[in-house]
Amino acid sequence: MRAFVKVAFVGKGGSGKTTLSSLFVRHLAGRGLPVVAIDADINQHLGVALGLDDARAAKIPALGDRLTELKEHLRGANPRISSASAMAKTTPPGAGSRLLRFRGDDPFHEAGQEVDGVTLLATGPFNDDDLGVACYHSKTGAVELYLNHLVDGPGEYVVVDMTAGADTFASGLFTRFDLMFLVAEPTRKGVGVYRQYTEYARDYDVAIRVVGNKVQSEEDVAYLREHVGDDLLTWLGQSAAVRALEQGRHGAVLEDGNAAALDRMRAEVDGRVKDWDRFQRQAVEFHVKNARAWASRAAGEDLEAQVDLDFHFPGAADAAYSG
Repeated sequence: MRAFVKVAFVGKGGSGKTTLSSLFVRHLAGRGLPVVAIDADINQHLGVALGLDDARAAKIPALGDRLTELKEHLRGANPRISSASAMAKTTPPGAGSRLLRFRGDDPFHEAGQEVDGVTLLATGPFNDDDLGVACYHSKTGAVELYLNHLVDGPGEYVVVDMTAGADTFASGLFTRFDLMFLVAEPTRKGVGVYRQYTEYARDYDVAIRVVGNKVQSEEDVAYLREHVGDDLLTWLGQSAAVRALEQGRHGAVLEDGNAAALDRMRAEVDGRVKDWDRFQRQAVEFHVKNARAWASRAAGEDLEAQVDLDFHFPGAADAAYSG
């Protein structure tokens, strides 16, 4: 049976993570596999990378602008959550919460744009109204809520293009993924990001695999392997096909070596095994940490009381969803 997989693409700005995440999404969808892609980068480019023109990409409803509606849906009849305004981005599901089905009938997926068999969701850009009064985490909070409540099934892929840099670790969002692909160039800055990420993730059993990008020689591969060791999964080289896609020209065939790298990435993804109990346990851990640090004070109530310690995700096989 195929794994249930939520995948993040992370890395420093300019590493090519949006390009690689779009290639991976296309790779899956081109084989008839169901994919939800989420643009969670402060620079919203995934839609264009997947083939939308700028105008269509800009019209995708921003999840970050609909947080109250999304929270109201998710809290459902959960008596531990007093209101949507008291629901934090880290609030885990409990008895009475509405869980989400992959590509289900809910406010998250209804906001999606279909692109060549892919359901594309977007957090939305950081706009003028946010300047000076908000941080981008208020946008990515919608992704954390989505992943916290999603029960994905066999062979269903969720691929998230994350914001660049260490912001990935600014909340418990990084624990919501079954696998993180860290896109790294064969440079000191590229491998420096790897060291930073592995240090942050070390105590949380988060799987990180490095995908080299813009590799031009065996020396580049050797450099990456020297600095990231066995975490180097695969690498992609310069690509005329990718350049054609970025220029809006379609139909170019990806080079054999780069296509093989995407196959290797998919094999790594399919080898993951879901641990639902750990998934919920980590959600609770970060919610309690968040509540004690600032969220309870901001909400004016004890948000630790939102935790339902008796809650367990339904097995994906029986799909006993609420709502």
